[in-house]
Amino acid sequence: MSLVSLEIESGIATVTFINPPRGYMNAMQVQELDEVVDAVAADDAVRVVVFTGGVPGVFIRHYDVAEILAAADVIRKSGHADAALMEGARAGNAVSKVFDKVDRLSKPTIAAINGFAQGGGFEFALCCDLRIAESGDYRIGLPETNIGIFPGAGGTERLPRLIGEARALELILRGRTVGPEEALTLGMVHEVADRALPRALELAKELAAKPASGLAQAKALVKNATNQTLDDACGVARGRFSILIARDDGAESAMRRFIATGEDINKS
Repeated sequence: MSLVSLEIESGIATVTFINPPRGYMNAMQVQELDEVVDAVAADDAVRVVVFTGGVPGVFIRHYDVAEILAAADVIRKSGHADAALMEGARAGNAVSKVFDKVDRLSKPTIAAINGFAQGGGFEFALCCDLRIAESGDYRIGLPETNIGIFPGAGGTERLPRLIGEARALELILRGRTVGPEEALTLGMVHEVADRALPRALELAKELAAKPASGLAQAKALVKNATNQTLDDACGVARGRFSILIARDDGAESAMRRFIATGEDINKS
C-alpha cells in the first residue's frame, strides 16, 4: 500500500499522507514523499501544493519512535565519535533533505492540518508556506522532550523563526502541545477552519490564479531574507540529535516506555 498519494487538478497538487492506523511518518513514507515532491517540482502544470492527512483525525501524528530507537542502535554499534557524527549530520539525511525540498520548493505550499501534528509531523508543517488547522480536539506541537529527546528535524530552528525565541523555548522545553485555537493565537498556524482541506484548496485556487514566476521570486526572496543560517543550524541540530539518541540511556528508556505504555507522547 502506498503511504503517500498524489492528485492533481486545475494546477493544484494534493499530497495525502496515508499510514494507518496511527498515522506515523516513517522511512518508507519519507522515500515516497521525496519522489512525489520531485514530481510536483518538475511538473509545470502544478502551481500550488497542498499537504494533508489521510488517517482520520491525523495530519502526521509524529515520526515513528521505534525507527528512532533503531537508528540509535545503529549509531551506537558504529562506534563513530561525536565529532564524526556532527560532521556527517551536516550533509543531511533522508528526512531533512525532503523537508528542505518542501521548504525551498518554488511553488507555494499549504499544510492542511486536519488532525494530530506533533514532533516530526509539525516539523514538516513548519516547512510549508501556509498552515491551515482544522477545528477540533487534537494537538499541535513539539513534545519530544517528554520522551528524553528534542526536535531533530528542524523544529528547534524553524519554530523560533516563526513565533519568536521566548515562546518557542517555552513550548519546546516543556514539551507542550496545543489545540488549534491556541496554535493560531501563538502564530503556529495562519488560520483555523471548520475543515482544513477545503479551506486550503480555496487558498490554493487563489494562488494558482497568480503568475507563477512572481510567486516563485517572492517566496525565494522571503526565504533568503529570513533563513540564511538555517542550513548550518539544522546541521548542528541533526548531529546533536544523533549523538543524543546514541549516547543517552535515559532517552532510550523514555522512548521504550512510550512504545510499551500506549504511545501518549504528551506525557513524560
